[in-house]
Amino acid sequence: MAAKLIFTPFSVGAGLLAGLLGKKVFEQIWGMIDKEEPPHPEHREISVPKMLIALALEGAIFRITKGAIDHWARRSFERFMGTWPGEEEPEPESE
Repeated sequence: MAAKLIFTPFSVGAGLLAGLLGKKVFEQIWGMIDKEEPPHPEHREISVPKMLIALALEGAIFRITKGAIDHWARRSFERFMGTWPGEEEPEPESE
């Protein structure tokens, strides 16, 4: 329990880093797909299929980036503190 509490500031910092990195990665990839900025839901005159593709790509990139950085932060925390700040493995599904 204490490890989770101590890990919280690390988790917040890792989340911010993941957001910044995910945004940069998305911008780079979108720049290879289209020269215009990605359409956003609040834009009125957009291609809806293009918006859906942009949102799906952005979501996938953010999720991958967040997961990778969160796992890296947990491994680093374990290396320095000697304890894993989370569950050891997924809980088995109950039927």
